[in-house]
Amino acid sequence: FAAVVQKGDEVIIPSPYWVTYPELVLYHGGTVVEIETNDESSFKITPEQLKNALTPKTKMIVLTSPSNPTGSVYSKEELTALGKVLEGTDVLVASDEMYEKLIYDGEFTSSAAVSEDMYKRTITINGLSKSVAMTGWRFGYMAAHQTEIIQATKKLQSQSTSNINSITQKAAIVGLNGDADADIEKMRVAFKERRDEAVKLINAIDGLSVYKPDGAFYLFINIKKVSNDSMLFCKELLEKKGVALVPGVGFGSEGYARFSFATDIESIRKGIKRIEEFVKEMKI
Repeated sequence: FAAVVQKGDEVIIPSPYWVTYPELVLYHGGTVVEIETNDESSFKITPEQLKNALTPKTKMIVLTSPSNPTGSVYSKEELTALGKVLEGTDVLVASDEMYEKLIYDGEFTSSAAVSEDMYKRTITINGLSKSVAMTGWRFGYMAAHQTEIIQATKKLQSQSTSNINSITQKAAIVGLNGDADADIEKMRVAFKERRDEAVKLINAIDGLSVYKPDGAFYLFINIKKVSNDSMLFCKELLEKKGVALVPGVGFGSEGYARFSFATDIESIRKGIKRIEEFVKEMKI
């Protein structure tokens, strides 16, 4: 963002979004243009929405697939259609693909892989925090066809973080060369079981509903029938039942709450039982 966004540039960000993205745009003088999505659209934007959001000031669109906080995944066909809208423009695509290894239904497709045009305009952002559970080691990487963008970001990084520590680099080799693939698959299978169980239990609660995500390890629960204040809902749930959800308003989508299933299945069942009790008490 520091390398490509200047004052007056518009950056399209579909909501719900990862909380950092709008702040990065604003920090560097850009203007955030939100495209709203919801569970009815599987939290994905359409080509028509993208076309309507484009202006001569549009510098970039941020795509996150699989998504945090929703777990939604764009198919190859959907990414191709979005790419068609961008043809003939200079709009960059920042593609956050951090959860690419955690796919439960269908196949993962990288934005840069759908066409030559998308390949040339896409900046791919990835890392090992999620796929190899190296959360605290902060190994991230990016790739882009436009070498001037790579060179600019390298100049910025060399004057700030300098480089990733050598121990993390050694560990990253194992994560990237295939040695950890069997472990990643075990993790994916376990997450899929947890997802299926959590979706079933949440959807059985009167007043709540949830879109079944294709990737990542989050559920974005629709709480609109019981509360129009996600901050208050999550605060009271934590205080009364000891269950921590993240308010949807923080991701740009009021009326939802993010639930992480990155824990053991018994804790998931116990937590959802408490959520059910809380919702029932709300209605009394």
